[in-house]
Amino acid sequence: MHVVLGANGRAGGEVARALIGSGEAVRVVLRHREQGEKWSALGAEVAVARIEDISAMAAALNGATGAFLLNPPPVAGDPYARTEELGAALAEAARRAALPKAVVLSSVGAQHATGTGVIVTLNRLEALLDGVAPATAFLRPGYFVETWGEVAEAARSESTLPTFLEPSQKIPMVSTIDVGRTAAALLRETWTGRRIVELGGPAEWSASDVAAAFASVLGRPVTPVFVAPERRAALLAAEGVPGEVASALLGLYEGIANGLIVHQAGNEHRRGTTSLTTAIERVLVPVEPAHR
Repeated sequence: MHVVLGANGRAGGEVARALIGSGEAVRVVLRHREQGEKWSALGAEVAVARIEDISAMAAALNGATGAFLLNPPPVAGDPYARTEELGAALAEAARRAALPKAVVLSSVGAQHATGTGVIVTLNRLEALLDGVAPATAFLRPGYFVETWGEVAEAARSESTLPTFLEPSQKIPMVSTIDVGRTAAALLRETWTGRRIVELGGPAEWSASDVAAAFASVLGRPVTPVFVAPERRAALLAAEGVPGEVASALLGLYEGIANGLIVHQAGNEHRRGTTSLTTAIERVLVPVEPAHR
């Protein structure tokens, strides 16, 4: 039985689908029972627990052969303080459940304790969960291609792609399809000790490459439009992003601009197979998996 946290999110959902698709027994852990209907229909067991509820989370992890663990994306409050709370609770729950294997979602750039904004929370999460299971792997994917879905409407309606990335700067990017496949593969592998597995797409991509992929799917030109740093905070505020969360997100783009969100020598490196165009096509036309 593989336990998957965050199944209703981008990465966790792909992990659960990849495992179910390969015939594995899966238990998804959700915050609310009503969120589990689609997973029950796919054949998954559903557990209800909040990460901060150590007893409930330990029960959800009990009996697992391995688990996909993560720090949920920040939506309010101080992301760094929240990571301390959730990371400590998750570690304790895993120990109480005697979890034998953990695959922990992290990020390229998590080797840095400062200078990368929200990625610093994953540096801390790795420290809090280090050794939480006899076999612990930290999966460090690049920038999720699916994140561009947040500006897909501008590409669709205005043929522009707003970006906080300098359009020509190529960085590690990967589709969450490949994140799910890689995490599922790691859960099925046998090993002991600590691993850091970095994951990229078939190539490094830039915002200009992403705009070209949108153009290919939409059948018309799409132009990347660079948003200057001094304009970004106001844009996030207008979208309702709380100040502390916005500050952490903006720190990520500063880290990218400063060359900190890069692969680290000495780690395992893997590449996904999902093309940029395929990932963007799914952003524009989401596809639900068929029931097994």
